Amino acid sequence: MEFLRSKIKEEGRVINATTLKVDSFLNHQLDPQLMLEMGKEFKKRFEGKGINKILTIEASGIAIGIMAGLAFDVPVVFAKKKKPSTMSDMYCTTVHSFTKKIDYDICLSKEFLKPGDRVLVVDDFLAMGNAIIGLEKIVAEAGAELCGVGIAIEKGFQEGGRIIRDRGIHLESLAILDTMEKDEVKFL
Repeated sequence: MEFLRSKIKEEGRVINATTLKVDSFLNHQLDPQLMLEMGKEFKKRFEGKGINKILTIEASGIAIGIMAGLAFDVPVVFAKKKKPSTMSDMYCTTVHSFTKKIDYDICLSKEFLKPGDRVLVVDDFLAMGNAIIGLEKIVAEAGAELCGVGIAIEKGFQEGGRIIRDRGIHLESLAILDTMEKDEVKFL
């Protein structure tokens, strides 16, 4: 997706060989037009899969999820990173954050994911695949079907994409990074 690649080149900041800062348009401040275009692109790439639910993890995946939900005209649900005191009947699993180097529980109310749901998972980054595997577990536990995963930015030099594809999951990444050095990002 050229629009996203251009934003990464223009506004992305390489912190080190594995960290790209995209706060100005994706993670802190949002570019609504970019979010809308990503939602439409995911609709194109997963057309015909019978998607009836978009699933993501708070917080950075929510904006992308909403736009994908708008494009598909389906509800968007997100797993919370803390067990809410108001939620008693939930799916939970533990996920390791590659970026923050911590484990956290992700939880989703059983009210919002049911057997027979056809789910598209969306998220902002794919590095090692831990968040996606955690969401895959929740989808399976719910008796729903994981129909695909849509990622804004995949770090192609890390294991996540290979791991997810090796699991037989239909993965579509809108921008796949090959290398990051100083202020230069190269794409696959």
